[in-house]
Amino acid sequence: MTRTESTDSAESTEGIGPAPVRLVLCDDHAVVRAGLRALLGSAPAIDVVGEADSGAEAVALAAKLVPDVILMDLQLGDGMDGDEATRRITADSGGSVHVLVLTTYDTDADITRAIEAGATGHLLKAERPDEPFTAVHSAAAGRTALSAPVAHRVMTGMRSPRPRLTERQRDILGQLARGPTNRDIARALFLSEATVKTHLGRIYDKLGVDTRAGAVAVAKEQRLLP
Repeated sequence: MTRTESTDSAESTEGIGPAPVRLVLCDDHAVVRAGLRALLGSAPAIDVVGEADSGAEAVALAAKLVPDVILMDLQLGDGMDGDEATRRITADSGGSVHVLVLTTYDTDADITRAIEAGATGHLLKAERPDEPFTAVHSAAAGRTALSAPVAHRVMTGMRSPRPRLTERQRDILGQLARGPTNRDIARALFLSEATVKTHLGRIYDKLGVDTRAGAVAVAKEQRLLP
């Protein structure tokens, strides 16, 4: 390459910065999406390329637009929730689309389910307005982004490990906290009563209790309920 060619190449790329992060918003509340678009869309390094009001729509947009990051709420009304949408997006994209959870829910069960589904990070909606900017860029780079309260909970859980329940056991425990009978739980989760009883026995063993009330009390104390 001649000196002139080198100079021309340098001049042609001068002032060109990295491409903005392509972001999709997923929340079932239009007002929340509008606020996030106004907040994050004002940053020159973030380009909000789409919005979804359901988990199914988020999965479809991820496949169609292939964004860098999807900002995902967990509770999305009827249909596919944020955890399942995160799981499908992560699997379908081979991990190239990063999901950043932004939610009001911060129980251990919520955090665990989001991380197990493949979420790159977990933020709370009560965080400072500038927090999502840094988190979105971290997620786009594949780095874990956790709000301070969530990080504290994760570290506390690592120091004092809580009982690890399967997803089905967490579902049954959540039903149990509402007070229905085994038959009601079986109907709600499309299981047999015998299967519910088996799961309950394993839940009791893991929590170190022998009654339904004891299981619910320990679950609330250790924030295991969704």
